[in-house]
Amino acid sequence: MSDEKLVGIVLVSHSAAVAASVAELAVGLAGGGTTAPVAPAGGVEGGGLGTSAELISAAAASVDRGAGVAVLTDLGSAVLTVKTLLAEGDELPAHTRLVDAPFVEGAVAAVVTASSGADLAAVEAAASEAYTYRKV
Repeated sequence: MSDEKLVGIVLVSHSAAVAASVAELAVGLAGGGTTAPVAPAGGVEGGGLGTSAELISAAAASVDRGAGVAVLTDLGSAVLTVKTLLAEGDELPAHTRLVDAPFVEGAVAAVVTASSGADLAAVEAAASEAYTYRKV
């Protein structure tokens, strides 16, 4: 299964604990069987709040299986950090995409969809569609 090309998911939060918890939740809800690679990239080196280009780049490299990488973010400066990395062109794996989606619901949708073997466009669509989920 390690040879299977699955879209990788990176979850970027200002908090290492939030990123790790959302990753754990999304993987847990994806069910059994093959699960897409997921990596949290939260906080900054040393454990403080913020975002780290180095942690994001390392997380993206760790989940790259050749099918693309979907990056979901929590708040504004996380988006800016990912956009900067994408603009630099060589800091993230080829076919890395910043996905506009709610962080928790989008992460779950992305991991479930990627785990089914869907391509990057389908993973992005599923995560973005999470904006329409109604809670009441």
